[in-house]
Amino acid sequence: MSRINILIVAGLLAAILAIAAAMNRPARAPDWPAKVDGFAFSPIRGGADPSRTDYPSIAEIGSDIALIAKHGLSIRTYALDGTLAAIPRIATAYGLDVTAGVWLDKDRQTNAAQIAKLRQIVARRHNISRVIVGNETVLRGDMSVPQLGMLLDKLRHEIDVPVGTAEPWNIWLSHPELARHVDFIAVHLLPYWEGISVDHAVAFIDARMQQLKKTFPGKPIVIGEVGWPSWGRARGAAVPSKANAAFFLRRFLKRAQQEHYSYFLMEAFDQPWKRTEEGEVGAYWGVFDAARQPKYAFAGPVIRIPDWPALAVLAGLLSAAAYCLLVMDGGRLRLPGRLFLAVTAAALGLAGVFGLHGYLEQYWTPASILETSVALLGLIGIVVLLFVEAQEWAEAHWSAPGAHDPPVARDDPSGAPKVSIHVPAYQEPPEMLLQTLRSLAALDYPRYEVVVIDNNTRDESLWRPVEAFCSAHPDLFRFYHVAPLAGHKAGALNYALERTAADAEIVAVVDSDYTVQENWLRDLVPAFTDPTVAIVQAPQAYRDSAANVFKTMCENEYRGFFAIGMVTRNAHNAIIQHGTMTMVRKRVLTRVGGWGEWTVTEDAELGLRILEHGYRAVYTTRVYGRGLTPDNFQDYKTQRFRWAIGAVQVLKHHGKYLLGPRASALSFRQRFHFLTGWLGWLADGCNLVFNLIAVLWSLLVIGAPSRFEPPLATFSAFVIALFCFKLIKMAALYRTRVGAGVLETAAAALAGLALVFSVGQAVIVGTFRRHARFLRTPKLARRHSLGGALAAARWEILLAAALLGCAAGVLWAAPYSNIDSKLWAALLVILAVPHLAALIVSFASALPAQRRAAKKTRIGEPVGEARRG
Repeated sequence: MSRINILIVAGLLAAILAIAAAMNRPARAPDWPAKVDGFAFSPIRGGADPSRTDYPSIAEIGSDIALIAKHGLSIRTYALDGTLAAIPRIATAYGLDVTAGVWLDKDRQTNAAQIAKLRQIVARRHNISRVIVGNETVLRGDMSVPQLGMLLDKLRHEIDVPVGTAEPWNIWLSHPELARHVDFIAVHLLPYWEGISVDHAVAFIDARMQQLKKTFPGKPIVIGEVGWPSWGRARGAAVPSKANAAFFLRRFLKRAQQEHYSYFLMEAFDQPWKRTEEGEVGAYWGVFDAARQPKYAFAGPVIRIPDWPALAVLAGLLSAAAYCLLVMDGGRLRLPGRLFLAVTAAALGLAGVFGLHGYLEQYWTPASILETSVALLGLIGIVVLLFVEAQEWAEAHWSAPGAHDPPVARDDPSGAPKVSIHVPAYQEPPEMLLQTLRSLAALDYPRYEVVVIDNNTRDESLWRPVEAFCSAHPDLFRFYHVAPLAGHKAGALNYALERTAADAEIVAVVDSDYTVQENWLRDLVPAFTDPTVAIVQAPQAYRDSAANVFKTMCENEYRGFFAIGMVTRNAHNAIIQHGTMTMVRKRVLTRVGGWGEWTVTEDAELGLRILEHGYRAVYTTRVYGRGLTPDNFQDYKTQRFRWAIGAVQVLKHHGKYLLGPRASALSFRQRFHFLTGWLGWLADGCNLVFNLIAVLWSLLVIGAPSRFEPPLATFSAFVIALFCFKLIKMAALYRTRVGAGVLETAAAALAGLALVFSVGQAVIVGTFRRHARFLRTPKLARRHSLGGALAAARWEILLAAALLGCAAGVLWAAPYSNIDSKLWAALLVILAVPHLAALIVSFASALPAQRRAAKKTRIGEPVGEARRG
């Protein structure tokens, strides 16, 4: 590792430690009193469920009460079922006062049995100071105020301890008549459920207590539940965490001492079973966790994440490893680019480790394990994509001069090697193909031949004019019509290779729709004087981009790859060969076995195969030929579908060389670029699956919001960050490397987004299917009608509608203002953006031709007007 990289890594580690320390500075808070007034107490343990009568043993209840007695003076219970009826008796041995509770619901027979048992227990136990009959019974709608009032009045005459019922503060204020039926008011004050931030929570309690005292003068008020959850979903400004729970309780306990509040902390122990009733947060209200361990310190400073040093070290090591991986073999990268990658690595390391730390705070169930595993895999994938995007940004913008546009060799062509130009054709319009052949006939190069292979075209009217043209120029052109011929385009190219002139040293390929600049061979063939060079590649470009808005969008989208991606890859001898405007050393082409007929992207596969044999490829950004863009959105999608499914085929076939131990001449950086270059398409496949999962999950959230919740904000935030980062990166590089303006960049972005669904489809199909049908992109096809445009984007329209509908539904169904719900809804909208882009681009393909031609790059100019950064 170079000295500069060592210094950067050291700075990265120091920065992460400093930021983590600043985020977790100890904060002062009042210490707990020697003993608190009381705890709300439910002794249900672990995965037990009281609805299935999974009650704890007497010994377990005894150990819980012994622990509570060390910290509190009293307990409040909620029910008398099973062994829970023994709580008052056990509490007597530890000197604890008991407020006995009875659970009421809509079952009147069960309620009567509970009341009868309460009478018996009160009669036997002298440590029961009061009873609470019903817990939020009116809030749930299980009983009306008159019904509950009659029951309370009857019980008040039958037992000699104060009788009350417990409801939230708003129920007491909206039903003040309920107070006439109780000896005291048991009020639940839980600022979290109100969406109050922890900093304003105690003031909120004071304000509610003042309201209640003013409304019910002289009536004793007991805070039946007061607390803060340590984990779960944020609710408005209320954020669950161990630190916030510690802050709230320690501040509240000090205020309670000052104001002489009577209270029960909510609650003694975490109750994992409550997640089915109250959502995930319901499991985390305990002062002690389910293993009966304190969740935070009762005295001394409060630290947001006590184990932050270990997490910071982990984040630092992961960030340093990622940085070193990104700059490996990156000698051309200047200092600003290295610093950019270091900052990105530090930010992702911190956010990733500390963000994922929250997932580990939960109680695990099979469902939560599955959900968290999927989320973690997704987050890891997102972080990898962010690193890859950052690396490409850095290399494209901050590489040393010479990395972007390698110089074109210009030697005297006398005695130049012979070139055999192969032009494959299938079902091509003859006037278009003849235009290509005429441009080839005008090449300024002394020694070349043109072999035209028309394979499997049934309509003689398409290939006979081409045959006649070639027959009229026998010294330069040879024409073959072959039917049947297997192998599609690769089969045609292999057929031509077998019939190539024996003295030809270079094979060039031109697509049937390309018109070629006369100096193409003269400029680029001399690059083969270097014996290690096996491929010389010029960019694809287009001559009809000004025909309409749709073609302008397509052309701008293509430009990004040839002016950014290919340039970056060329610096590391890792370009993706594409099957037009390319030249290959014939000897090497024959040695590696010719064109691969098993894949639909024979060009990219051949290029990788040649690099695996240790040869070099040279790429120039200078345009030497222009073809035709697809004529409608369906053809545009079909073309990208073929490219993407071919990429999957290549990755599957060559994975042993790219990932495994199989020997090849590929360097680390070549492997890196081939893997990451197609990673975006693989991500589109995962994204399509995620779209469907997101819709299904959202429907569950909408249908049962109390049982199903959106993913934690951490997950949604990372996905949104990736989307925004890619857009910002594209805008920056299109300006500096492509020379595009705002409108051109927006057009490219729309066109690229519009293909996300098709690419995702191709990746999924290619993953599970061994063979793929070769999908030809028609030339000079008809543009879409409006109905055809809608039909071409029908699946994208359906997905966009489903995602946007789910986004609205999640916001509507959310029972409270929740950052998780808001970010999930925002994520659903972002997921819909590519599908909406498909509708826009497809609609554009139905628009008529433009009257005014747009500015375009002439042949011989670079595909991107690169400005050095």
